[in-house]
Amino acid sequence: MPALPSPPLLQKFGWACGLPGLALIVGVATPLLAPRMERRLDDRAGAVVRATTEAGLEPWLRLTVRGRDLIAAGEAPDEAGRVAALDRLKRLPGLRHVVGRIGIVEDASPFVWTATRTSPERIELSGSRPVEIGPSALAAKLAPELPSETRIIDQAKAARGAPPDFSAASAFALEQLKPLAPGASATIADTTVSFSGEALTVAGYEEVRQALSYPPTGFTMGKVDIRPAAIPDFQFAVTRERGGNLVLSGNVVSEAAREDIRAMADAAADGASVDDRMQTARGLEEGIDPTTLSRFAFRISSLLQDGRVTYADSRLSVSGTALDGQAIGEIDALLRDGRPSGTRAGPVDLAAMPLSPYRFMVRRESDAVTLTGHLPDSVTRDRILATLRPRFFRERIVDKSRVAEGAPADLAGAVEAGITSLAMLATGEIRLSDRSLALTGNSLYRESAGRYETDLARRMPAGWRVQAEVKPPPGTTSDDPAACRSSFERATQGSRLVFAPGSVTLRAEFYPTLDAVASAAKACPGLRIEVIGHGDPAGVAGAPKPALDAGVENTASVDSGKARDGDKVTKPATAKADKPAVKPADPKPASVKDGKDKATRDKATRDKAAGDKAAKEKDAKADAPKEAKPAEPEPDLARQRALVVVEYLLQAGIPADRIVAAPAGRANAIGQGVGLALRS
Repeated sequence: MPALPSPPLLQKFGWACGLPGLALIVGVATPLLAPRMERRLDDRAGAVVRATTEAGLEPWLRLTVRGRDLIAAGEAPDEAGRVAALDRLKRLPGLRHVVGRIGIVEDASPFVWTATRTSPERIELSGSRPVEIGPSALAAKLAPELPSETRIIDQAKAARGAPPDFSAASAFALEQLKPLAPGASATIADTTVSFSGEALTVAGYEEVRQALSYPPTGFTMGKVDIRPAAIPDFQFAVTRERGGNLVLSGNVVSEAAREDIRAMADAAADGASVDDRMQTARGLEEGIDPTTLSRFAFRISSLLQDGRVTYADSRLSVSGTALDGQAIGEIDALLRDGRPSGTRAGPVDLAAMPLSPYRFMVRRESDAVTLTGHLPDSVTRDRILATLRPRFFRERIVDKSRVAEGAPADLAGAVEAGITSLAMLATGEIRLSDRSLALTGNSLYRESAGRYETDLARRMPAGWRVQAEVKPPPGTTSDDPAACRSSFERATQGSRLVFAPGSVTLRAEFYPTLDAVASAAKACPGLRIEVIGHGDPAGVAGAPKPALDAGVENTASVDSGKARDGDKVTKPATAKADKPAVKPADPKPASVKDGKDKATRDKATRDKAAGDKAAKEKDAKADAPKEAKPAEPEPDLARQRALVVVEYLLQAGIPADRIVAAPAGRANAIGQGVGLALRS
C-alpha cells in the first residue's frame, strides 16, 4: 500500500512534539545537578572569602550561594580590597551574577548598635558592629546570655568608633531582652544604653528594673521605656502594724506612681518605718485613678491602730483595730460616701480597743506647728492651743488631734513643759507616749543643746519620764579678736532696741538682732557683752507691765498705786507763836534807849510792811492752782529691761560668764534704746 503524504502543518511543527520529553528530562536532571553546581560554586567562592581574612580577624566578605548566583555582603577595609574581591568573584567559572553590595568600613559617629527581639526564638542585630569583632565572634560572645533555642541574626555593618568594652555592654543588653516580649529592643549609642519594650511577667519586670540600676562599667543608662506586665488580678494594700509601721504590698502601675505612694506613706507613717513590697504591673481597672486610690487607702489607715486596707476586684475592704471609738463611724462614712470613682465598698471587720499606749505629738517645722495624736477633752486642747499661740505667733498651727479617753494624769502640764523647750528649737518635735515624753530636734544655739533634757526634766510633772536628743547647729569658732569684733558690730549695726513705754516685754523686731548677737558670741568665745537698758521720757505714761515672758522676775520697788498713796499723806502745820518772846532788860540808860526807840519803831514798821506784803504774795501763790509735776521714770526700769535681754541671750546659748546686765542707776540716754557693748 503506497505511503500517504504528510500534512503541511505536521511537516512544519513536527519538532514541537519532542518538547514535553525534553522538559521532563530537564526537570529531572536539574534537581540532581543544581546542588552539585552550588557546592562547586561555594567551594570556589570560599577561597575568595578566605583570602579576605586579616590577621587575627574573621573574613570581612560574606557570601551566600543561590543557584549560579552569589549574594555578597560585608565591608572591605578599603576600596582596593573591595575591587580585588569583586574581580576575583567575577572570574569564578559557572557564576552568573553577584547580587548585593560590598561596602567599605567607615567611622561611625555616633556608634549605634541595636538588638531587637523579633520573636521568642529570634534576635536581630542592626546598626554598627566593631570592625575588630566579626559576626561569628559576636554571636559566640552573646549566645551564653540567651536560651539555647534563640538564634542571633547579625545584620550589623562593621564600623570604626566603637566604645571600649562594647562586648560587655552588648552582652548586658541581650541579657535584659530575655524577660521582655517580642518587639523589645536594646540600643547602645556610644556609651549610653537604652531599652524599650514590655515585660512578659511581673517578676521579669522587677528583674530588669533592678538590673538596670547597675549598667556596665563605663556606660550610663539612657531612655528606659519598659512597660510592666499586664495581670488580671491587680491588687493594692496598706497594712499598719502596731507601733505605726506601714507595709505596702500588691501592685503599683508605674515607678512614678511608686514614688508618689512612697511620699504619701512617709507622711502617713509620721516618722515610723515604711516597708515597700509592691510589684509594678498593669491591670488596674479603667476609670480608677491610682493616686486617688492610694490617698484614700492611707486616709483609712490613719484611722487604724493596726489593720489592713485592701483593694482587690474593684472593692475596698478594711480589717483590724480602729484608732478610737469614733473612727469606726468615720471609716463607714468614708467607704459609703468618699470612695474613689470606679470602686465598690467591700467588707469591714473592725474592733475598738482602749488606746495603748496613749500618744500625742507636737511637731515644729519651718512654717508650721502640727498637733497629732489624742487628747482627753476639748478643754485640754484649748489649754494647749493657748500655750502654743504666743510662742509660735509666726507659724501656722495645724490641729489634727483627736479626743479619746485614757490619757495619763497631768498630760496637759507635760505638754506645756515640752512646748516651752520646743519653742527654743529651730525644728523638732515632742512625742508623748503614756507617761514618757521625748524631745528631738535641732537647736538654734550650740551652747544650749546639752541643757534641754535637764531643763525639761525640772519642768515636768511628777512621775513623768523625759528623754531629749537635741543636735547643736554646725559651726566653727574663731579666736581672731578683730574678726570677732567686726562680727559683733555687724550684728548690732543699724538697729535700735526700744521698749514700749513702761514695758519690759521683748518686741518681735528685737529677735533678729538678738539672734545675730547670739550667733556672733557663740562663734567667738572671747567676746564679753554688757547690756545697758534705757528708761522712758519724763511725763510719758507707762503701759501696764505684763508678766515677763523671759522668766526674769520684776524687781520694781515703786508702783503707781504706792505713788498715789504717798500723795495723800498731809504735812504737819507749822506752829505760830501767840505772843512775842519776852526780851531781857536793857542795861543801857533810859535817855539813850529813848533815842533809839524811835529808830527801832520806824525799822519795825518797815519790816512789818514788808512782811505783810510777802505774806500776801505767799497766800496768793497758795491759792493759785498747783502745776502738775512730770512723772518720774521708774528707777529700776532700765535695769529690768537689761535683765530681760540678758535672759533671752542666755537662752540663746551665750554662757552666763560672758554676758552681764549694767548695774542699777546706769542707763542709756532716752531714744538710744538698749545698748549692747563689748567689755574688755
